[in-house]
Parts: sequence; C-alpha cells; structure tokens
Amino acid sequence: MVYETSYESGRRPFKPDLNRGKWEKPTDFIYACFGLALKLDLFIVSYWFYFDMGLFGMLPYYIYMAIYLVPILVIHSFMGQFSSSGFISAFRVSPFFKGMGYVSLALSLASLLYYGIFAIVPLIFILHSLRPTLPWSCEGFKAEENVTTICNMTDPQVQTLLSSQNESEVFSELSVVHVPSVLYFRQHYETLSSDYYMGEDASYELSWQIVGFSGVIWAIITFIFLKFSETAKFGKLLRYLILSTLALLLVCLVRFLFLPGALDGISHYVTPRLDTMANGGLSMTIIVLQAFGSGWGSIMALSSFNNFKTNIMAYSWIIAFGQTLVYILFGLVTFMLDHYFDSEYLSNFSFISFYFSLLNPLAMRTNSFGSYVEVNWVLYLSSASALSTLELPNLWTIIYYTMLLMASITVMITQLFTVFTSLFDEFELLRHYKQQVTIGVLCFLALASLVFCTNHGVMYFSALSLDAIMTHSVMHLLLLLAVLWVYGRERFQRDIEFMIGQPFASWKIFILRFIAPLFLLYTLLIGVFISSMEHAFSSSVMLHISLILVLVPMLFIPGYGVYIMCQNTGGFCDRFRRACRPNDWYPTEMEDRQQYEEVVGNADITHQLYEVTEEVN
Repeated sequence: MVYETSYESGRRPFKPDLNRGKWEKPTDFIYACFGLALKLDLFIVSYWFYFDMGLFGMLPYYIYMAIYLVPILVIHSFMGQFSSSGFISAFRVSPFFKGMGYVSLALSLASLLYYGIFAIVPLIFILHSLRPTLPWSCEGFKAEENVTTICNMTDPQVQTLLSSQNESEVFSELSVVHVPSVLYFRQHYETLSSDYYMGEDASYELSWQIVGFSGVIWAIITFIFLKFSETAKFGKLLRYLILSTLALLLVCLVRFLFLPGALDGISHYVTPRLDTMANGGLSMTIIVLQAFGSGWGSIMALSSFNNFKTNIMAYSWIIAFGQTLVYILFGLVTFMLDHYFDSEYLSNFSFISFYFSLLNPLAMRTNSFGSYVEVNWVLYLSSASALSTLELPNLWTIIYYTMLLMASITVMITQLFTVFTSLFDEFELLRHYKQQVTIGVLCFLALASLVFCTNHGVMYFSALSLDAIMTHSVMHLLLLLAVLWVYGRERFQRDIEFMIGQPFASWKIFILRFIAPLFLLYTLLIGVFISSMEHAFSSSVMLHISLILVLVPMLFIPGYGVYIMCQNTGGFCDRFRRACRPNDWYPTEMEDRQQYEEVVGNADITHQLYEVTEEVN
C-alpha cells in the first residue's frame, strides 16, 4: 500500500493545528479517561453490576479487559497520539472509514442531550438541602391522602407483603408504597405525580423548574469553556474535578461503613457465588463498552494531546484498572445504602432489597430489562431518602449529591472537549471562530436537551443510552477492520513501535485480529437484545429520536466511503484501493515526521513539504 498526500489524491489537505496545545502533565490523560468512568449511566447498569452479582460477578470483566478492552484502548490511543488529531481527522489512516468519525460526533452530541438530567437531579437536592428540614424526609414530606410511603407504612402492611405467595400479588401490594424522595421529584411533573404508571399515550409535559435547573447546568458548562479554553488549563481543571469527586466518594464510603447493616452489605458483595459469575459473563460485556465514553471516540481525541512518545500500552492498563476501581467504589456506596435501609426499616422481616430493588414508583415492571433500568434510576433518586435518616442529614445530602453533580459535569465537559477538539482539527475554518463555535454548539445543545426535560424524556432516556452503547460494538469491529486489515497489521505494528519505542508482540496482533472480533460479535448480539427489550417498554417517540440520533448516523460510514470513491478515478477496484490508502498519515511534529520517513522509506511515503519543493523546481 502506497501512502498518499492530499496533493496526490486531490483531496483537501490536512493542516494540523499547531496551537492546539498539550496536557500540562502526562497523567492528565489518565485522569481524563478516569472521568469517563464517572458516567452516571452506570447507575442504569448497576443492578446487574452491583446488586445481583457483587464482586465475584466482575471476574469476567477482567477477562474481557485482557482480550479486547485494553488492546482496543491501545488502538484508540495510537490513532489519536500518532496523528495528533481528534476522532474525525485521525481516520486519515484509511479515509474510506472516515465516516466513523462523524458517527462518533453524532453519538457524542446525542448523549449530551439526555445527560443533563444526571446533573439536574443532584442540583435539585443540593439546593433544597439548604432548608432546615429536608422536604423529602419523613418529618418534612407531606404525603397526599391515601398515599402510603415508607414513612407511614404500618407493620400489618409489611406482614401482608411477606405473606403473599406469588410475585404478582407482592407487586400488587407494593404498587401503593412510595419513597418520599422519588415522590418529591415526581411532583415536578403533574402526570408523574398523579399517575402511578405513565403510559406511552400520556401527554407530554415540560417542567419549567427542570428547565430552569437545566439552564443553570449549561451556564456552568459555558463558563468552564470560556474560562478554561486552553488545553493545559482544561486538563488541570479535569484533574482537580476528578480527584475531588473521588475524594468525596471516599468520604461517603467511610461514613457509610458505620451505618447499621453496611458490613452485611459488604459481606454479601464479596461473597463468591457461581451464579453471579455466570451472570457476569453476560452483563460485563456491556460494562466494558462504558470505558470509551458515550461518543466512542473520546479516548482517541484525549490521547491526541499526549506527547508523541507517551507509553500508551502502560497507560491503557492503568486506565482499565482505574475505571474498574471507580465502579467498585460506587458499587460499595450504593450497596451499603441498600442494606442500611433494609436494616432500619425491615430489621424484623426477612425481605430482600425492599427499599431499593423492588420499589419503583416511576414505572414498576418485572422480569424485564426495563425493570432493571428503572430500578436503578429510582436508586439514584431514592438515595436522598436514605440520607435523610442520618445524623446531619443536610450535610451528608449536600456531600453525596455534590459528588454526583461533579461527576456529571466532568463527564459532560470531557465529552464536549473531545467534540470541539475533533471539529477544530477537521475544519480549519472553524479554528478562527473557536469561541463563537463553542457558544453556538452549547446553546444548540441546551435548547435541544429540553426534549429530555419532559416527562417522557425523564422516563425513557435510557433507551437512547442503550442504543448508543450497542453501536459501539459495530464501531469497534470496523476499527479493527480499518487498522489491522485495511491499513495492515505490519504497518500498524511498525507505527506503534516507532511511536512508543517498544516492541509490540505479534500475539497481541493475533488476538486483535481473530479473538477480539468474536467477543465483539457476542457483545453486539447482547446489545441488540437488550436494546430491543428496552424499546418494547419505551415510548415510540423515543424510538424515533433514537433512530434519528443514533442509528441513522451509522449510514455516514458507507456514505462517506462512497463519497471518497467518487472523488477518485479509474475502475471500482482502483477507486476503492485509493480510498483506503493512508492520506497525510504522519506525525505532525517536523522532527518526528522526518524520523518516521526514514523508518518507512521514501518509496512508501511522501509529504507536503517535498511535494511543494518539486513543484517549485
């Protein structure tokens, strides 16, 4: 395969942004990738990840980590670091697949539309925690007439639940038992506060209070990008945000260790069970995909700010284990809260996970993936009621939800940073209007996200999230095809060894080419099944939104490939071969570029400097 420059192919030349900057510290890249693990989508998957399986259910995660997570992390980091460009321009390695970069852009923007709700809820509870009495505590919450909550539920009612002989009877009884903090959030929507089951046909309702809180969140994000627009400053901000979030998480973990029942929760969490390991083999395939961010190409863009010789192989292992640690810490905190509430309210009854695992005031569904999702969204809300029973409840509510708010803000600004980076790298014209483009995109997202401030948006946003995760498997398979088959394993091995100055074993290439695709196909099948199950209980409007924002953009991949072929000349095979050739694929720094040319050889590569020189002569 002969390398081509844009002058030879007739395409628009790639001009690197020499003012894009670098990380202030090499470890800022690691911290930024740790921030991807703070996605509060993990509360959606935490039912399998924490409650059903515990620690030993995570063991398949480490198998998947070694087989395809870390190797694919290396490929993502290689493409970004070698090209010093975001997830669009990095596909100069094989322009036929450049549409994958635009799909990553679409997935990133789609995730940002609904993700604001994860920042809005903590902000609501933080602000109302400034009241002398928490409005969702048993002392401050005033339930409507004939509404039973965990605060006014009587012993005979509990005994009735325990005496039920079948599941349908139990859930029939539970349908009238509510959690105050969830009811408090539902009061922002008239349809949610009046109807226990909000059907698909329910009218759309926009909560202006939620809209106001959404405006505050987007104003904070805009301030961050105006104040910390430089890469070094932004990386420093991310570093402190992530460290502060993890510090608050550890504070909550230590505090919850002294709660009644917390040690029982930890014991249950670490107890080995064969069934949990079997379940882990299924659910961990989805958890692993969380490592790459909502937009799939986040790590590719973040690694583009590394120094050219950064050891991405060692960093990839650190990132994988660090993200796992974040998952475990969140799991321990939520697990202890669960058992604490069991101990406080149901100490005399042997009833499993009454508070968190069965109560679902928004939409209780059993024996379905919908139940699994909704339960953990309620867990996110229900934590406020658990915290209201502690000593100094206002303080601990503020600490806990500040941690969640910082985590949400971190994820959003990291995702936006990768979007802006990729846009400015690909479109040279936009570099002259960075501030205007930044403000314009943020305003557009703030307005478009109002869809998810409605009652239907709050209820069914998880369908969009799951569809996005499902597409990651397809994207990873295409990435392996583009890099290891089209560009070629020998060229990839040569390039990465040149970049990091270390050998890259051939057996790793073998795993990536033949073993990892099998697991990715398995992951894709599971993702399709879970996504279809979720849409079976979701809104038809959300299905249409998902088609527009997630599935339709996948057509960019073949569409852009055909577009590139049409720009070439010759027969179909010649057009296809030229569309797959690397285009302007070399390091952006002149010294690294010259060394790379010596390694590759003049017969295989030319670059813009020599092309211009020949024309002048």
